[in-house]
Formats: sequence, structure tokens, C-alpha cells
Amino acid sequence: MSDLLIDRVQQNLRRLRFVRAPEDLSEILAQAERESLSPLSVLDMILDLEVASKEDRRIATSLKLASLPFVKTIDEYDCAFHPDLDKTQVMSLFDLTFLSRQENVLLLGPPGVGKTHLAVALAVKVAQAGHSIYFTTMADLVTKLKEDENSGRNIKARSHSKAALVVVDEVGYTPIDRRECYLFFRFVSRRYEKASLVITSNKGFAEWTELFEDPIIVAALLDRLLHHSVIVNIKGQSYRLRGKGVPVRKAAA
Repeated sequence: MSDLLIDRVQQNLRRLRFVRAPEDLSEILAQAERESLSPLSVLDMILDLEVASKEDRRIATSLKLASLPFVKTIDEYDCAFHPDLDKTQVMSLFDLTFLSRQENVLLLGPPGVGKTHLAVALAVKVAQAGHSIYFTTMADLVTKLKEDENSGRNIKARSHSKAALVVVDEVGYTPIDRRECYLFFRFVSRRYEKASLVITSNKGFAEWTELFEDPIIVAALLDRLLHHSVIVNIKGQSYRLRGKGVPVRKAAA
């Protein structure tokens, strides 16, 4: 095949907004010649390469827009470090059945046991499955909710509201006042039985009354969070402090 014809095919692929295929066309053609591939097989290779490239870019964009603090997968999580962890329960989350059922996932345990890692890994899996995700800490979420209320914005159009999965990290690290508690309650209520939340907390549910100040709102909040939910209790020592001789803390309950 002449260089002129290859150049024309590459130009046409670019006009069709193909990104990866024009760059790899020469290599594909060389492989086709070596393996005596049919024209249909060559076309299939070109299309498959471009689809995979577009999917990679879609996932990368989704993860960037989600404000993830880092990108990790479940394969990078050291389940063996927490021998009491119900690995079957954790791994079953990654079939994403909870998402189709609009269930919440609550990851409880002391600092350093990998709650955020698991939450991020779930978000990555959801993004790979083609759904929108959003990651926020509790402190940042409360700030956004107050800004929404003060500005009169349409919260349904905001990423922290409309995403198929919202991860709220570090619930319980800092107390919030009654107004903030109410805003969080409204946020949870809007997603109730409509979309899933993943929440990480170092506090047991019995401690949430102290955290949120208003026991009535806390009761209503937990009622909605726990009605359709999967609760994962992670016991053990901080992974970051392994080998430091720090006493093991009890997990939240």
C-alpha cells in the first residue's frame, strides 16, 4: 500500500474524529500483512482500537471531574491486613448490585483501615461501568450545601446531587451544627431510593447524635441511610501505622 494512500486514510480517520487509529494505522496494516488478515478483520481492529481508546478517555475524564483524592482499585487493597474483614461481603459490592438497587454503602472503622481506599475503588468501578460519580468530604459537602442554599442554585443540576454515585468521606471527623445537620439530612433525603451513597465514618451510629447535635434529625437521617444499605465494619490497626507498635483500636459499631 502506498504512503499516499495511507496518508489519505489517516486524514479521513482524523476527519471522523478518530484519535488512536490514525496513529496506529501503519502498525495495524503491517500486522494484517504478516498474518494475512482479511479486510473485514482489519476494519474490526481499527474500530476496536478506537472504541477502547474513547472508553479510556471517557473514564479518565469521569475520574478527573469526580474530584477523587487518588485513584485506586480493589486489587490494590490489602484484605489480608484485616483478617476479620468479611472479604466476600466487600468483593460482592463490586458487582455493583447496590447501585442498581439504589442502596447505600456505609464503611465504618477507625482511621487508617482503608475506608477511603474502598470507597474510591467502588467509585472507579462505577465510572468504568459508565455511570457518573462524585467524591467529597463531609466538610466540603456541607460547605457546598450552604452555598447552594444561600445562592438559590438548582441543586439537582449540581454534581454532588445528580451523580449516580456520591461518596461522602470522613463523616464524623468534625462536628456540624444544627443547620448543617439539616442540610445534610435534606441531601440524603433527596437521594433516598433514587441514587446511592457511599459514606465512610470513624464513628459508630450511636455516636452520631453527639456529632450532629439534633437527635431527632439524626434518627430521621439514619432511618433513610440504613433502610436500603450495606454496612461494612472494618476492624484493626491503621495500615499506615503497621509495625509501629500502636495499639489496635476497636472498630465503629
